[in-house]
Amino acid sequence: MREIYLDNSATTKQLPQVTDAMVEVFSQSYGNPSSLHTKGIEGEKLLKVSRNIVANTLGKKDSTIFFNSGGTEGDNNVLQSVARDRRRVGNTIVTTSVEHPAILETCDFLQREGLKVVKLPVDEYCRISIDDLKEALTDDVILISIMTVNNEVGTIFPIDEVVMVRDSQGNALVHTDAVQAYGKIDLSRYSGDFLTASAHKIHGPKGMGFLYKKEGVKLSPMIFGGNQEQGLRSGTENLPGIVGMAKAAQIAESHREENLRKADVLWHRLREGLGKIPDVKFNSPEDGLPYILNASFLGTRGEVVLHDVESRGVFVSTGSACSSNKKSQSHVLKAMGKSKEEIEGAIRFSLSHLNTEDEIDKALEIVETSVKRFRKLGSFR
Repeated sequence: MREIYLDNSATTKQLPQVTDAMVEVFSQSYGNPSSLHTKGIEGEKLLKVSRNIVANTLGKKDSTIFFNSGGTEGDNNVLQSVARDRRRVGNTIVTTSVEHPAILETCDFLQREGLKVVKLPVDEYCRISIDDLKEALTDDVILISIMTVNNEVGTIFPIDEVVMVRDSQGNALVHTDAVQAYGKIDLSRYSGDFLTASAHKIHGPKGMGFLYKKEGVKLSPMIFGGNQEQGLRSGTENLPGIVGMAKAAQIAESHREENLRKADVLWHRLREGLGKIPDVKFNSPEDGLPYILNASFLGTRGEVVLHDVESRGVFVSTGSACSSNKKSQSHVLKAMGKSKEEIEGAIRFSLSHLNTEDEIDKALEIVETSVKRFRKLGSFR
């Protein structure tokens, strides 16, 4: 059975070039980068080259890039460390109601520790109001954490404007979770203080990511030990993962515009096809990132449709993979004011440059058949 993978916001298929680069490290350059012998020096050189590659994708200095296990660790590192480091400055964090669970659950934890968290609301297309941000930005705010691209509906947030607002009326630090944006849009103009990203969203290895920290900005470590990563993230570096991520980042950046144009064509083809199915409501804005399309099939349950199309080789999701095992409804669609029927009938399609127009056409055929079948059976209660 032919597989059509349309769940690339959850994770992506690792590129062969990435695997080859990692295998070479596993088999040849396996020395500890901290060791003083030739094998260690060889590993240290690979570490430096990889850091330079990742830094160049953002137009930043090598010294601002810190390797870690991915976006979740980076998000936790920023929120928890800033809360601790700046507790004498203030005790408020401003974020949005539609962030990834790595942000929202960390904020919940910090609230239990005594911090105040302000969650900006969003409109029906998952957009925040800059006026709301200005109103929330009091002298007590120590951190603004707003994602670059929403992982469920693809809305692009005005991060550059967020930084400008901070610059004009406050001394809060700015962090963006760029997991869904890195390697897909130009982030070189980003002038905030922190940025977090994951390798497995750009066809790199799972369990690998990085944190960008602006020069001169303080951030305390969460993991102590051997003083690796300039003391910010101790522990022997995952050199195969780092090399793999650097390879994936290099490929993604060199083909970023080309891949974006291809995704845009596929996105519009998919949207046009889904729009021909009766009683479909689109939750993704037309000016969002054209890698994510969220649609509600009224009169169905998204989870039921998901498993049915999976049986015929099409892989999609009903929301964030990091919280899909929970029975609660999508907090993103809830925050957008969607009805219970719209939320329960929602499916997320997420694309990559590996997808083809033929795959989109075949997926449309399978999804339409599934939706019509379950509406006829009256599966929605």
